[in-house]
Parts: sequence; C-alpha cells; structure tokens
Amino acid sequence: MIRLFAALALLALSRPACAQPQLVRRGGAVQLVVHGKPFLMLGGELSNSAASSPGYMAPIWPRLRAMNLNTVLAPVSWQLIEPSEGRWDFSSVDALLASARGNHLHLVLLWFGAWKNSMSSYAPSWVRRDEARFARATLPNGSGEEILSAFSPAVLNADRRAFTALLRHLKAVDAHAETVPMVQVENEIGMLPTPRDHSPAADRAFAEPVPPELIDYLVAHRATLVPSLRARWEANGAPTSGTWQQLFGQGAEAEEIFTAWHYARYVEALTVAAKRVYPLPMYANAALDRPSKAAGEYPSGGPVPHLIDVWKAGAPSLDLLAPDIYFRNFTDIVRRYDRSDNALFIPEQGRASMSELTANALFAFGEHKAIGYSPFSVDTLAEADAASLRQAYVVLAALSPAILRGQSARRVRGAKPPVAYDGTTDVRPQTLDVGDYRFTIDFIDPWTPREQQHPEEHGVLVIQTGPEDYLVAGRGAVLTFTPVGTGPPIAGIDAAWEEVVEAGRLVRGRLLNGDETHQGRHVRFPPDRFSVQQVRLYRYR
Repeated sequence: MIRLFAALALLALSRPACAQPQLVRRGGAVQLVVHGKPFLMLGGELSNSAASSPGYMAPIWPRLRAMNLNTVLAPVSWQLIEPSEGRWDFSSVDALLASARGNHLHLVLLWFGAWKNSMSSYAPSWVRRDEARFARATLPNGSGEEILSAFSPAVLNADRRAFTALLRHLKAVDAHAETVPMVQVENEIGMLPTPRDHSPAADRAFAEPVPPELIDYLVAHRATLVPSLRARWEANGAPTSGTWQQLFGQGAEAEEIFTAWHYARYVEALTVAAKRVYPLPMYANAALDRPSKAAGEYPSGGPVPHLIDVWKAGAPSLDLLAPDIYFRNFTDIVRRYDRSDNALFIPEQGRASMSELTANALFAFGEHKAIGYSPFSVDTLAEADAASLRQAYVVLAALSPAILRGQSARRVRGAKPPVAYDGTTDVRPQTLDVGDYRFTIDFIDPWTPREQQHPEEHGVLVIQTGPEDYLVAGRGAVLTFTPVGTGPPIAGIDAAWEEVVEAGRLVRGRLLNGDETHQGRHVRFPPDRFSVQQVRLYRYR
C-alpha cells in the first residue's frame, strides 16, 4: 500500500499546478469547482469505524466504485493521527488517499477531533486521560462528562494543532491531485444532556456581556434573521448590549444560543488556522433538533436550523453549514439550509428507503441547487440497496453536466411530495414554472394500483435545455403542461424521447408516443423505476 501511495503521489506531483478546490458562485448557484471545473458530488459516507482499517476497506473500495459514487466521505480520527502528543502518524490518511485514487474517487475528509456526535471519544487517550489539563464539560451538579469543554484553551490549542497538521499533510501530498475537495470541521457538535457547559470557565463566560460581533450581526441582519432567534431577541427589547439572559431571556433557549456562539468560535479558530495552511472549502455539520424536544434533549448548540445565524456570525470562515438528515421532513429541512449565504450540501442522509433517498437527491439538486448528496454507511449497504443506489447514481452521473449548467443558468427545478416529521405524505399535485411552460406534477400514477405505490419515493427533476426543450428525470410522476405568458394557450408534446445511459452518457432510446404518452396528453414516469426523457413542447390554439 505504501509503495502504491508513493507512486500515485509522484504521478500527482507531475501534473501542472492549479488552484485548489473551491466554492464559486456561477450564475444562479454556488458550485464546487475541482480541477477547474464544476463538480456535482454523488457521495456516500462510510460508517464511523470503517476508515480506521485499510484491511477492512480493501474489499469495499471496488464496491463503492461499482455503486457509481464519485466521492466518499471518510472520517479521520485525531486518536489515530496523533497517538502521542506531537507524534504524527498519517498512515490512515495516506491509505485513504491511495485507495480513493486507485478507484477514481474523491474524498471528503471528516475531522473527528474534539467532538463526534457531541462526545469526545475520538480525541487521543493522552487528551482524555489528562482531565487537569484538558477540561471537560460539566453538569450543573459538578459532575464531568465525556465531552471536552469548548472553554478550555488547552483543548482548543491541541485540536487546532492537530487539524492544522492534517491540512498541512494534505497540501503536501494532495494539492496537485485534488483527491480531497472539501473538509468537515468536527462532527455533529452539540451539548448533552444540558443546553450548556457548567464548568467554571463556562459559568464565567455566561455572566459576561454578549460579544459585540454577535450583536453587530443581529443588528445588520435583523430583517432576515431566523424567525425564532429574532423573536427571542426582540421579546427582550432587541438590546444592543447586555448579558446572554438580558438579550435572549431566561431558560434553556438563551443557554443554547450561548453554547452555539462558543462552539462556533471554537470551530472558527480551527478553520482560520487550517485555511492559512491549505484553504480548502470547509463546513460544519448538524445533528438536527427534533420537534417538541427542548434544548439539552438533542445535541444543543450545533448549527441546527434555528441557530444558523449564530453560527454565521461566529464562524464566518466556514464555507457552509450542512444538515445530517435522518428525519422524514426532508423538504422542510433543506429549505432552511438553502440561503443566500449558505449553499446546500447533504453530507449524511439515512433512515429511509433508497428509492426515497433518490427522490430526495433529485429535489435537492433541482430545487435547491445542492452541491452534493451522500447516503450514510454505504460500506454496509445490503445488496438490494446497493443496486438501487448504483442505478440512481449512474443516471445522475450522466445528468450531472446538464444539472450543473441548469443550476448556473437558473433553468433547473425539482419537486417531490413533502413528507412531515411523522411520515405523513402530502400527495397533492404541484406546479413548476420552467421557461415558458408550467409543469403540473401528479405524484399518484393512475395506471398502478394505489396500494402498490409509495409516493414519498416519487419525484422529478426538470432541466430546460432549449426554448421548448426539457430534460426530465423522475419516478412515480405524471406531468402535464400549460404555456405561461403571451401566445397560444395550449401546450402540446412535440416529442418525448426516452434517454438511456450507455458508457456513462445519455443516449436516445425510444420515441415515446401512443400509450406511453396517453396519446400526447402527458409525460409519465412509472413508479417502479427511475427514468429520463427528453421532451419538446409546443403551443397551439
């Protein structure tokens, strides 16, 4: 493995130098640029412990490539790269790089440093065993937690040094190859089971005035603040000075805002230091809050939807904030992360059928111009799910150039039935205006028995490719059309061509007509498969 890595590194260094991967606004979308070209990430995240063993991963890499992923999201453990203080061991990282390159895959590295899913289990033993030096978060009764304190300068300094060393190593061995286009800073930060740390340093900070940087942000962005944050601030008179309780009131909500600020500032310190060494795009991910759960009953203070503005104020060097989605209300969650100051990326999606994940990907890429999408634990997928993901990603890979052009040109839309947190699915038809035509989308297929359909798995992606030409991908949807604007009032289907994937490219298949278009009345995507059609419309009276 070491010889293979060395050979690949020499090959990479022989390539001409170019700018590192970056997020760039291109027309109507922010897009990830790799090797100087827009890149749509079709990802899959490894289970937490998989990347720690090259032997475990050896038979998995070909399976990942066979799933048609172009990117693997893989943890990097602080415990592995700095087993004793100041002694670096990047063999686990080098093994990931060599295997990814050998299978023509990119890597997004996930820094499991001071925190992973709130806890500090990936910190090295020499950190976790030295409680006198590396302070832990504390419960109100004075008991310590398996959570390092964000208020400990020693924790921050050690974590920052390790993260910066990782980026320095990446620059040395990967800057030319660009195997790694993006890095996650920590993982699902959040306090449990209380909304804030009660260590002496945290208590002192909570009694201090709210930092002016946060207040300045609130004032400058008052009109666009997340409604719950704005309401809490304004309920206390929207003061421009004072303590956390004076600005945000009593109780868990104010404590969570305090926690979010200090987590954000901690992550900002890591991000700034690492970008000085190697300025890759960097993001933080969120373990989402649940309806009816109070702060402290979920990982509190992370970049969850109601705290996005606190994180934007506290960690401006992060390129984006990203949701890890395990709840059914996907459409609502992604809407809250798609902001003018935040490109959408879904690094971790799970707890749904693979067909539903495909529909979610279509919606994210089309309606919210996502830069990437990634189901969780792809190394453990059952064969049926692996086959479903493989089929979806082979089509999405072929569609990627058109999706990227459509995102930039504001000529792409997506739709799927919204699913509530409790699983209730809203199957009412939806409309999308794309170019000079309005698409009406019915998510119940009239030719398939209702009990055989799963509308939460249905969805469409619509890309305008010409004045009257549309590339449409979908499953379980029937589309009809109406002209918008002036001109003849009726829309007809000039032609609907089936598109199939051959050698990674879309090629023209059957000309669909007759029963397949209900004699020219609609375009149909059956519920039992994900398919693509090239549609040309026209107007008449």
